[in-house]
Amino acid sequence: MEEEIKYKRSWFYRWFINNQTVTVLLVTLLILINIFMLNKIAFLFKPVLDFLNVIMLPLLLSGLLYYLMKPSVDWLEKQKLPRIWAISIVFVLVSLLLVWGLAVFIPNVQEQVVRFADNVPTYVNQIDRVVTDLLKDDNFAQFAPQINDILDQVTGQITDIARSFSSSAVNWVSNVVSATSQIVVAIIIMPFILFYMLRDGHRLNPTITSVLPTKWRYPTSSVLHDVNNQISNYVRGQVTVATIVAIIFWILYAVIGLDYAATLAVAAGILNLIPYLGSFIAIVIALLVALVDGPAMFLKVLVVFVIEQTIEGRFVSPLIIGSSLKIHPITIMFILLTAGRMFGVWGVLLGIPIYASAKVIFEAIFKWYKSYSGLYE
Repeated sequence: MEEEIKYKRSWFYRWFINNQTVTVLLVTLLILINIFMLNKIAFLFKPVLDFLNVIMLPLLLSGLLYYLMKPSVDWLEKQKLPRIWAISIVFVLVSLLLVWGLAVFIPNVQEQVVRFADNVPTYVNQIDRVVTDLLKDDNFAQFAPQINDILDQVTGQITDIARSFSSSAVNWVSNVVSATSQIVVAIIIMPFILFYMLRDGHRLNPTITSVLPTKWRYPTSSVLHDVNNQISNYVRGQVTVATIVAIIFWILYAVIGLDYAATLAVAAGILNLIPYLGSFIAIVIALLVALVDGPAMFLKVLVVFVIEQTIEGRFVSPLIIGSSLKIHPITIMFILLTAGRMFGVWGVLLGIPIYASAKVIFEAIFKWYKSYSGLYE
């Protein structure tokens, strides 16, 4: 009898307690239950979300500049310069660089935008003439009814948009004023947040771990250090790649004689901060501008895009970013689609660094679980 009970216990332990699949299913079930419960009490977090919505923009700008300026501040401090003085010197240099860049860039962009606005009627007439010639062509005669239907639908949609815009113009203006005020406040507050982050940022890890139990301090500090490295690598790498991409596009657009080369190049660099999706949007905008100049310019822009993507994909990104994040490109695409659908612009901008940080945390937890449970020996 005892041997039978012992056998049953060993069977239960072998097929249930000591089963990796069952363990994973139980952990997944607990996670889903927690998500379900949090969803039911989501209204309790609304004040927190409203507060985060207010401080998100200045924190994001401060964090971006923090990771870009921190290496310079640390280097100056290693040269026996007080950290306050190092921060002040970097602040002055960055401010002068921004003033110089704006003084050189803004007049150029302003001139191009004004020229584009003046040429809009000409562009519309050119597009209308191209469409009319296509409809008169015998090769496109069979598609004329479908094209006319599409044009009618587009015209109807534009009319509907105009009507809805006129009916909601007051709300639109109030939203613009509110967004503008938030941006102004963020720009004013951001330097102060950035200063204290540069001054006290290196103390954050020890401060957090000091309140934890002694056994948890080293692994928690290691995880926080890895998360910080992931975010810093991502921010510095993306900004560097975006700058190089803008320079490449500027040179190549100038070589082929594309209008608004500076504006389109800088827009491409900024959009490149969004992996994959940003490059697609940038080339679509450039192709629309090139289409006005004719098929030859359209093909030239396509060639420029192929050259830029080859340089970026084969040389720039591997050398600067490399495989530091260790995230598969397909995973990045899914993150962008999912985070953008759920959280909009913030999801697109923050989805990848948040995922990289969460990946580090879950890898640390899983490593601890493997050693603690003994199920994977």
